[in-house]
Amino acid sequence: MAAPGTPSGLLAYFTHHRTAAAFVMVLMLAFGLVSSTKIRSQFFPDVVVDTVTVTVDWDGAGPEEIDRAVVALLEPALQGVEGVASSTAVSKEGSTTLTLTLDPGWDMARATEDVKAAVETVKSLPENTEEPVVRRGVWRDKVTEVMIWGDIGPEQLGQIGDDFVARLYRAGLTRSSITGVAAPQIDVSVSEAARVRHDIGLSDISAAIARQVDTRPAGDVGDNGARLSAGRDTREADALRDLVIRVNEDGSKLYLRNLATIETTRSDAGQAYAVNGLPAVLIRVDRTAQGDAIGMEATVRRIADEMVPELPEGVSVQLINARAQDITDRLDILMKNGISGLALVLVVLFLFLSARTALWVAMGIPVSMLAAIGVMYVGGLTLNMMSLFGLIITLGIVVDDAIVVAEHADHRARRLGESPDLAPVNAVRRMLGPVFSSTTTTILAFVGLLFIGGEFGSLIADIPYVVAAVLAASLVESFLILPHHMRHALMHSAKERWYDWPSRQFNRGFTWISERGFAPFMTLVLRLRYPVVAAMLLLLSLSVAQVLRGSVPWAFFTAPERSSVTGNFAFLPGATREDALAFTRELDRAAKAVGAAHEAETGLDPLVHILTQVGGTAAKGIPGEDTMDPDTLGSIDIGLVGADQRDFSGQDLVRELMAEIKRPAGIAVLNFRSQGVGPGGDSLSVNFYGTDSDRLKAAATDLIAALGQFPEVTGLQDSLPYGREDIRLDLTPTGEALGFTTAAIGAELFGRLNGLTAAEFPAGTRTTEVTVKVPEAERTADYLDSTLMQSPEGQWLPLGEIVTAESSLAFSTISRENGRQLVSITGALSEDNPVRAGEIGRALNDEILPQIAARYDLDWDLGGLVSQQNAFLDEAMVGFMLCILGIYLVLGWVFGSWTRPLIVMAVIPFGLIGAVWGHAQFGLAMSLFTIIGLIGMSGIIINDAIVLVTTIQDNARTMPILRAAVSGATERLRPILLTTLTTVLGLAPLMYEQSRQSLFLKPTVVTLVYGLTVGFFIVLLLVPALLLVQNDLSQRLTSLRHLIRGHRMPERLRRAAGGTALAVIAVTLVLMLPWALTGTALIPLPGLPPLLSSLIVTLLADLVLAWGFLRLSRKMGDDRPAPSR
Repeated sequence: MAAPGTPSGLLAYFTHHRTAAAFVMVLMLAFGLVSSTKIRSQFFPDVVVDTVTVTVDWDGAGPEEIDRAVVALLEPALQGVEGVASSTAVSKEGSTTLTLTLDPGWDMARATEDVKAAVETVKSLPENTEEPVVRRGVWRDKVTEVMIWGDIGPEQLGQIGDDFVARLYRAGLTRSSITGVAAPQIDVSVSEAARVRHDIGLSDISAAIARQVDTRPAGDVGDNGARLSAGRDTREADALRDLVIRVNEDGSKLYLRNLATIETTRSDAGQAYAVNGLPAVLIRVDRTAQGDAIGMEATVRRIADEMVPELPEGVSVQLINARAQDITDRLDILMKNGISGLALVLVVLFLFLSARTALWVAMGIPVSMLAAIGVMYVGGLTLNMMSLFGLIITLGIVVDDAIVVAEHADHRARRLGESPDLAPVNAVRRMLGPVFSSTTTTILAFVGLLFIGGEFGSLIADIPYVVAAVLAASLVESFLILPHHMRHALMHSAKERWYDWPSRQFNRGFTWISERGFAPFMTLVLRLRYPVVAAMLLLLSLSVAQVLRGSVPWAFFTAPERSSVTGNFAFLPGATREDALAFTRELDRAAKAVGAAHEAETGLDPLVHILTQVGGTAAKGIPGEDTMDPDTLGSIDIGLVGADQRDFSGQDLVRELMAEIKRPAGIAVLNFRSQGVGPGGDSLSVNFYGTDSDRLKAAATDLIAALGQFPEVTGLQDSLPYGREDIRLDLTPTGEALGFTTAAIGAELFGRLNGLTAAEFPAGTRTTEVTVKVPEAERTADYLDSTLMQSPEGQWLPLGEIVTAESSLAFSTISRENGRQLVSITGALSEDNPVRAGEIGRALNDEILPQIAARYDLDWDLGGLVSQQNAFLDEAMVGFMLCILGIYLVLGWVFGSWTRPLIVMAVIPFGLIGAVWGHAQFGLAMSLFTIIGLIGMSGIIINDAIVLVTTIQDNARTMPILRAAVSGATERLRPILLTTLTTVLGLAPLMYEQSRQSLFLKPTVVTLVYGLTVGFFIVLLLVPALLLVQNDLSQRLTSLRHLIRGHRMPERLRRAAGGTALAVIAVTLVLMLPWALTGTALIPLPGLPPLLSSLIVTLLADLVLAWGFLRLSRKMGDDRPAPSR
């Protein structure tokens, strides 16, 4: 049984037990340390969008025909599938792909089966279409790319690349692919003269080759198990020449060499890369959502290093576009600033508190942080820019709970004379409610971020999880671990220690300032409470006006710059592969010239690598490239040093390249793009919706021309490119009479124009195809008129006598979104100057788009970042309102009052003052990270207010309210200043970080630092003033209620009071409703926003009514007869 006066209960048990608190602390530290060795690292959290695709192939069909005959039938059935959030359809020549985006968290297996069932209900697809293929979307993310190049043949480079990929597979990196080298392809060209002479078609030749190119198993021979095969593998061009295509009636044989010319293409005939003019191959390594980018890249780098000694002379290998170094560099920036912030926090703690107390308060930082990392690891989170940023945000907040508990325990021991055994337990019990509620409100504020969906919701989702984990761990540390250590610290506090001398001197001076300076100042403030409140409201109004006027610009999301720039080009039809190769050499020259110019200025070559390609495109590619001749396509990939090592952005480099490049004749498309890191899509994206493709194309052309006048806009392209000429064939009477059909003619022409794949067989890790086709020389401009077709009776006739042809220019791609046909115009809008970007955005939204849409009678909306911005802001507002509701309910429970929480929450909007002026001072644009900071600050800024109001309430039980407020503010000055300094200084190093890679995080840091700094003064000055104003109003209302109900009040005065109240309500409604309904002021004041004008006019009108009532009541009082004696 406990001795009298000895505290009991769980808190007392942990305080007095010799090892219980230490056991919990060691457990939390060990949990975090083990988890920190296993948790994955990456740049941003993975934003995985679950999709299901449906692909339908229809050989020979054009995009518009597929859109009408296939997409129009499938899309309504698929949109009705449960769990489908949206759909898109892209129809190209010969195929269409419908992509269904699922609701977050929807069961992929179930969705795939439901989509298959929906596809099976569509029975009226054209008969020549292939069976629809339903696939689950596969998410992957690039880890790195590997270039292998040298002065050797492409075949040898391909073998080295194959060996590299095989080593990657053996190391477990199975999502690796090689491009830039292909297996030799065998082309069998059959002239028309040979086909007519031998009376044979391409399909007959293709079928004969397919029958004979492979061996055929024929079973076992006898009991010894010998295997028997029929035929001989024929996989070389020379062997194919001796294939027997047909045995004639006279027994003679028709060999392939009698019919065709057989050629083997080079292994670099398709996509081919070059580095410094030397052939190269490119290997790409991807990861799944569970892959560790840093670990995977380390494996790739190790394999590359192991291969270097084995490579032939003159062959090099290099990792490019690697993510691990970017990830490590960015995380190092945050870690460095986090450590600097931690050092500042420790200095402040040791200045305000005794060394022992400061030490054990500071221990809450590693204990809570490591415990949170353990929770992150168990919860599947990673160390990334967002989660680490969440840890830095809590760096100063995490000690707030410990500071309040430790400071109050010290106060009880020094001021109230409680023993070291009793003071920590009573301090925890006294502060349990305020500390728990303040922590809960902070968590609730950040939990509001979880209501934001979409890609950006997934991007920032780690922040609330991390903050909640850290603060929950800090509660455990403050309530169960810290009191035990505070007991020992208080036991040793009786004797002065030399290392506590700085703290003693500081606190002696701080006490003098608090009692001699701050207390009289607070008395003056509270006596002038109404002017103080008015001044605060004026300052808030001025800050809001700054935002409304656009003095502080807005840029939703500026992605951290990736150190690479890609460019793609395409020539007009008729160009050759040599033209494309020549232009890649020009791009290489231009890039080196720009790099040399920068090196001459700075002494540093900003170019890490230059990789050119012909036969394909890079990054996002070119719209409609599927219908273009691959030999006319090409690209360039330019690697740059880190953003902090150069004085120009990727957009600057793009503009310099465009000015340097000498464009050859016949170039159709040339665009460059500097990609950012993270989600969001294109910074500029516009969608036009309509039913006519020609109108959509015309609108897209006009928009590109209008935006082309802005040098800040680059990489413009639309999703409705022109493709091949669409030729419609109709039978002539002669053709009908001879028994021809359009279907048979179409099938034959498809084979002649596109070639027929006769056989496929492996060639190493790639595939060789044997293609039967018409010689290129025969496909002249008059081919469709002159080529011969065989009638069912065997007669050969020119096609021009059998059919008539009508040609028209067709589109290569038709796109739909949720059932509506659209064209998307995308580009990159430089955010280097947010003000200029805002001007372009307003011109686009207010002038350019409405005019074009009206001209062509189309609907339009903004896609890309803008559409996600609108969704983000709407959902952020919902999350913020729910957060405010949660905070109000928690405070109502703590205070046991419906009105007292409003005083605490009144400080929330005033944090905007610091956020606005902080952004203005640093020249920052407000962004989504500003919104994150404001939502988070709404929970942090009220923490000190909760404890202050609780203290004033306690004091008011024993003293007048004015003295209680002054005493409470003076008593809480030290802990409020301490908690504010730890939070602000924990973030301050990141606020002054000069790295461009952390720039996108700076709005949150500035919002929190400046907002909480202003909040310090708001809490100390405004909260006590509002408490006194509430007390004044309560007394006035009580007096008014007694007066109205009193028997001595004349009936006329009672009616006048009621009429005045009704008049105030009516005037307020009349003056404020126009702003609420239309956003305009009924009586506008020059130079002021409508809201501020309405508020000022309403306040003046209500004051006039109140003044009139006071004059009337005084007059009625003078008219009353004197009471009889």
